[in-house]
Amino acid sequence: MPTLNWIGKEAVINHHDEVPIHTLTLDRDRSCGYDNEPLGTGNLLVEGDNLTALKALLPYYAGKVKCIFIDPPYNTGNESWVYNDNVNNPTIQKWLGKIVGSLVADLSRHDKWLCMMYPRLCLLHQLLREDGVIFISIDDNEVHHLRMLMDEIFGEKNFFAILTRRAMHTVRNSSKDFNHNADYTLVYAKDKSWFGEDKSRYIRYITDKSMKYPHDDNDGRGKYKLDPLSARNYYTPYTFTFENGVVWSPPSGRYPSYSQDTLRNMEREGRIDFSGNEPRAKRYLSEVQEGQPPDVFLSPKIVGFNKDGTSELRDIFGEGGVFPQPKPVKFIKFLLELLRSKDAIVLDSFAGSGTTGHAVLAQNREDGGNRQFILVELEPEIAREITAVRLQRVCEGYPDVTGGNLQRLFTPDKESFAYYHVGDTFLERSEIPFHEMAQYLFFKETGSPIETDTVRALMEGDSPSYATCTTRERYQRAFLGSVDGVGVYLFNNEDILNDDLIDRLPSHEDRKVIHCGGTQLSVGMLKDRGVTFRQMPYNLV
Repeated sequence: MPTLNWIGKEAVINHHDEVPIHTLTLDRDRSCGYDNEPLGTGNLLVEGDNLTALKALLPYYAGKVKCIFIDPPYNTGNESWVYNDNVNNPTIQKWLGKIVGSLVADLSRHDKWLCMMYPRLCLLHQLLREDGVIFISIDDNEVHHLRMLMDEIFGEKNFFAILTRRAMHTVRNSSKDFNHNADYTLVYAKDKSWFGEDKSRYIRYITDKSMKYPHDDNDGRGKYKLDPLSARNYYTPYTFTFENGVVWSPPSGRYPSYSQDTLRNMEREGRIDFSGNEPRAKRYLSEVQEGQPPDVFLSPKIVGFNKDGTSELRDIFGEGGVFPQPKPVKFIKFLLELLRSKDAIVLDSFAGSGTTGHAVLAQNREDGGNRQFILVELEPEIAREITAVRLQRVCEGYPDVTGGNLQRLFTPDKESFAYYHVGDTFLERSEIPFHEMAQYLFFKETGSPIETDTVRALMEGDSPSYATCTTRERYQRAFLGSVDGVGVYLFNNEDILNDDLIDRLPSHEDRKVIHCGGTQLSVGMLKDRGVTFRQMPYNLV
C-alpha cells in the first residue's frame, strides 16, 4: 500500500505512545447538573490540548467509543476565524518545536498539519470500539493527505466512503474559478468486517417504509406488500404448478425470481397471494432491512447548510453570534442515526462551539436514546464561554424570540455534563482519589478500562472509606478485576506484600499483579506464587 511521507513524520509516528497519561481535574463550577459520577460515565467537556486530553481519556474510554466525529482545522491559512485555522496556534507551535526539533523551520503548512494530526488519529483509533466508526470533516486543502493518513492508521480495508456535503447555500460570484461550496466527510470503521456479519449491522439511514406495506393478514407476521414472482434478470424459464392447482409462468421478457423448490416452500408457508390475476409474493416489512443505504452526496434537506448552524448559535447566544459557518446540528444527528446505536459514546476532540454535544442531546430527546458525549476543546476562552455555555443552555432549555413570542426550543428533563481540565501527570499530582488511581493502574496493566460498577463501588460514599474499612473489606476492595487471566490488586502505600496478604486476597487462580508500598517476599517467592509486585509510587511511571 502506498504511504505518505512528510518532513517530521519520523518524529511523530510513535509520539502518541510517548505522551504521559495526565489526570483530569473536575471543575464543578463550570459543570452542569453533575452528580458525582465517576469518569467513564456521563457527558464530558474537557478543556485542554486534545493530544494530552485523548491520552488522559484512555484509562476510562479505551475501546468504548462507538462514534467519533471531528472537524479539525482545514488548514486553509485563513486567520480571521475565531478558531485559528492555519495550525499556528501557539500551543501547537510549541509542541511542534519540541517534538520535531530543528526541522520545524523546514515544515510546510501541510507538514505541520500532518504532524499535528497523526498522533491524535492514533489515539482516536485506540479509543474506538471494534464496531466503531469515525467521521472526519475536511475540505480540499487536506482531503487527499487525510485519506492516505487514514489508510495508514485505520487501514485501507476499513474505508467506507467520502461523503460530500454542500456547506454553503450561496454562490460566491467573486470566485476566480469554481464555487468551492462543498466539504467532505471521510468515514472509516475500526473493523469494517463487523458491519457485514448480518443485515442488522449495515450502515443505514432510517426511513419509514410502512406506507409501502399496506397489507396485513393479522397472522402475527405484520404488514407486507405484494411483489411479482418474476424479474428481468435471467433465470432458467419454467412453468410451475402450485399445490392449489394454479399454473404460473413468467410473462414474456421476464424470468422467474425464485427456484421451484423456493416457490413450493413459500406456498406452504402462506407467503404467496392468489387474489389477483397472477400469484404474487408477500414481502414482509419485518424482514426488510431497516432504513436505506445513505447516499454519499448528502441532501441539504437532510443535513442542512452551515447557515443553519449559524442560526442555531444565534438562537442560543443572540445577535452577532460566534463561530462563522459552524456545522448544523442536523448534520451530526444524521451521522448518529446511521449507526443505529442509542447508547453510543460519541467523541469530538475538536469541539469548537459544541455542535456535537448539542446533536447528541437533541437526538436523545428525539428517540429516547441514552448516548453520551465527550468533547475536547483546546482554547480556554472558547471552552468556557462558548462550548460550556451552549451545552448548559441546551441542557436547561433556552428561549427563542419568534414573531414576538417567547418560546422554549427545548423543554427536556434535566441533562448534565461534567467539565474537566487536563491536569498534572499521575506522578506529579500530590493527592489522587483511590478510584482514580485504580482506573489508571488497571488500564496500565491491562490496556482496558475498569468496570464502571467497580469504580462506583470504590468511590467515597458508595463503600466505606479506605481508612475505616475492616481488613476483609479492604482486601475485597483491593481486587480491581481481571483481563485475559491477569488479576489486578491495589493497596495503599502502608500495605506490605507478604504471605498473609496473599492468603487473604479474593480468589483469583491466574497471575496476579499487586500494587502496594513494599514486599517481604523475594523475587523467587513471588514467582512461585504467580505474583508480580509493583511498588508505589514507582508504579505510576
